[in-house]
Amino acid sequence: MNRLTILIVSIFIGIVLFSSLFSVASNANDELGVFEKLDDYIASDYFFMDEDFNRVNILESIDKPTVIALVYYECPGICTPLMNGLADVMKRSDQVLGKDYQTFLISFNHRETPVLAMNKKRTYEKLVGDGDIEGSFRFFTGDSLTIKRFIDNVGYKIKAEGQDWIHPATLLVISPDGKITRYLHGTYFLPFDFKMAIVEAGMGRSGPTINKVLKFCFSYDPEGQKYVLNITKISGTIILVLALALLGTLIINNRRKKPITKA
Repeated sequence: MNRLTILIVSIFIGIVLFSSLFSVASNANDELGVFEKLDDYIASDYFFMDEDFNRVNILESIDKPTVIALVYYECPGICTPLMNGLADVMKRSDQVLGKDYQTFLISFNHRETPVLAMNKKRTYEKLVGDGDIEGSFRFFTGDSLTIKRFIDNVGYKIKAEGQDWIHPATLLVISPDGKITRYLHGTYFLPFDFKMAIVEAGMGRSGPTINKVLKFCFSYDPEGQKYVLNITKISGTIILVLALALLGTLIINNRRKKPITKA
């Protein structure tokens, strides 16, 4: 068996093994994550309680581009980095809160109360800085049925674990008429990406997720409650790419070494 045949067999075995590992990892996380529903609309019958104990229809409250963070306020894990990242990009962005957009934080833990939402708002309003903090930076809580229907509407999959929740970290961007136009994944956001998401939402234009590669490179660790580098996917991909490159090199070299026969 020559070197080329051995290489081809090795690549085939590598693909089979990598596909198996990828399938196992994917099946383990099927119940978690964000399944994007771009161009879908927020339903008209979701009522949440804001930090001032007002019963609010979410869709009717959306009259400008709206950034929504799905969190829970007593989260011991990734919610705090997400809220910190959101407050940071709001402060650094040249988009004006209340004029160009508004921000809603919605708890998906039905046990949390408006009092807790109010306390969390007081913490983060100091970090956001300028803009209409009172009317355009709002914190909501709701009942379990409304929360379940809302997160299903926007494609957000979570899992209860004891008193805590396993969940992804993602911002939703909604157009003034309630259409889902963008998903921003992660806990750190660039001002340019944030601005473009708001501007395009204002025009009703949906856009693909810019950093969707993060969903490939990172997986959510339920025990650590954070995103971790997915070594299996990345290393498997690198190995396959290198193997294919080597295969191409061997094929080219083999062709070059063929003796030229004279007629």
